[in-house]
Amino acid sequence: MEIIDTNDPSLKSWIPVAQGSDFPIQNLPFGIFKLEDEHPRAGVAIGDFILDLYECQKEDFFGALLIDDSVFENYFLNDLIKLGKYKTRALRFAVSLLLREENQTLQNRKDVYKKFLHPQSEVEMLMPINPGDYTDFYSSIAHATNVGKMFRPDNPLLPNWKHLPVGYHGRCSSIVVSGTEIRRPKGQIVLKDQTDPVYSETKELDFELEMAFITHEGKMQGLHITTEEADDFIFGMVIFNDWSARDIQRWEYVPLGPFLSKSFASSISPWVVTLDALEPFRCEGEKQIPEVLNYLKFTGKKNIDINLEVLIQPEFAETTVVSKSNYKYLYWNMAQQLAHQTINGCNIRSADIYASGTISGEDRTSFGSMLELTWRGTNPIIMSSGNERKFIDDYDTVIMKAWSEKDGVRIGFGEVSGKILPALKD
Repeated sequence: MEIIDTNDPSLKSWIPVAQGSDFPIQNLPFGIFKLEDEHPRAGVAIGDFILDLYECQKEDFFGALLIDDSVFENYFLNDLIKLGKYKTRALRFAVSLLLREENQTLQNRKDVYKKFLHPQSEVEMLMPINPGDYTDFYSSIAHATNVGKMFRPDNPLLPNWKHLPVGYHGRCSSIVVSGTEIRRPKGQIVLKDQTDPVYSETKELDFELEMAFITHEGKMQGLHITTEEADDFIFGMVIFNDWSARDIQRWEYVPLGPFLSKSFASSISPWVVTLDALEPFRCEGEKQIPEVLNYLKFTGKKNIDINLEVLIQPEFAETTVVSKSNYKYLYWNMAQQLAHQTINGCNIRSADIYASGTISGEDRTSFGSMLELTWRGTNPIIMSSGNERKFIDDYDTVIMKAWSEKDGVRIGFGEVSGKILPALKD
């Protein structure tokens, strides 16, 4: 009932929300922000403002929920997410009530725009979570097929790909929030027409267009989460840019997969959009053939229609849109990913993060990486300035955006951006 009520397209807020804003009252994503000379605290985005949850808590607006003050004055959302689906859903409902146009609790207070609401442009957005574990999946059939064609033209999809959600455990210590500058990584690469490696900065720096979901506390170790239970253990989603060094990756990935080519950085958007807010955008996924094993079977609509866009902004030139894709293109959905992650008894924790893998559609304009868009650099992208790009240049800023839209309501994620700095000199 609360999900349906908070997602009602007819809801209006007393806070002005511009047409086309990512953050109408039907969204209410959670994040961590910092005011000058103040401790970090939890907030909710509404239009161009942030509702300060800590100040609301001090006024006892959420008293019935019995949540400790420390959950809201906090460096991360981990403690909030650990409260579980029931409490976080109830909190979103309480915030929705507080912000509705008919509610007088806050809007008549003279200090409302000084104490409770802060312009997003005047705060620093921080990492929303402190992830203890991070898994990156490989769940787009178009992406997996494209990459396979480059290296195995006669057998692009490996035998296991349609039987399980392929994934690997990544490094969570180098996940950073949007706006953090990324240093070009170095490692071993093999130059063209050579057989032995050299030590070099990457020549093939790439982005990977992904989304990621963040979990509540899971079951005890040894138990697994079913596809039907999965939604109860998923708090929300962020945009995820899995930066990749393709030449380093090509040399190191056999036999154990990506290592230094991925671990130098991944970027996430600062606002966590709850799974509840995305309910109206559920859709069917691709029919899975062959039939999956029982633990991966599911009922209902498990894919989500989320529009995705990637832009490259050179330092002194116009921004170019290089990809338009959609999260619904994934072959393996979140419920299946989480069920597979835990089927061996692996335990999950509050604020673990699970990335989708690169999301690509069938045509070139929807490919989710430069590796595919330029087909390993053989078909460069022409930028708005007339310059070419085979991969990402120094001082380029890569920007990713995501949003769902239906019945006049836009549920957006804001953006994730990162500027590439030159490699450090030895």
